[in-house]
Amino acid sequence: MAKIAVLLADDFEDSEFRIPYDRLRAKGHQLTVLGVSAGNEVTGKKGKETVKVEAAAREHKGADFAAVIIPGGYSPDHLRTDEGVVSFIKDAARAGKPIAAVCHGPSLLIEADLVRGKTVTSWPSIRTDLKNAGANVVDKQVVSDGGLITSRNPGDLEAFAEAILKAVG
Repeated sequence: MAKIAVLLADDFEDSEFRIPYDRLRAKGHQLTVLGVSAGNEVTGKKGKETVKVEAAAREHKGADFAAVIIPGGYSPDHLRTDEGVVSFIKDAARAGKPIAAVCHGPSLLIEADLVRGKTVTSWPSIRTDLKNAGANVVDKQVVSDGGLITSRNPGDLEAFAEAILKAVG
């Protein structure tokens, strides 16, 4: 089964972590929660989920994982200021690994300069940022383009999880 990284910081959207995480684990995949610092406990913005960061992203290579998941909420905005997290994402992209981002998750893709020329979707408040970064933005449940898998919101999570499962086999 595939080894998959989940990037998290405080204020992640609880369901955007939990639903894909549980769906992928149920299929036997090994998920590792990465963030800025190993051992930190991060809390979802709704307070329903508290998750321990297993390792710092800077201690790993994106190429060593079969895929990367970026839940939304405010977590991606916190993560995009950490060079280790951004380097991890860039490494995964260079290695051709699927990177799945939901809601505000594509803001981390902007920071890593991965959306230029790609068709993506997101939460409405970052669509202008995506366009300014060179992306073609559409309003669809799930969009897959060149290794990027994006979704809009918690209502899209079943389709989002299915797209990730398809990408990792």
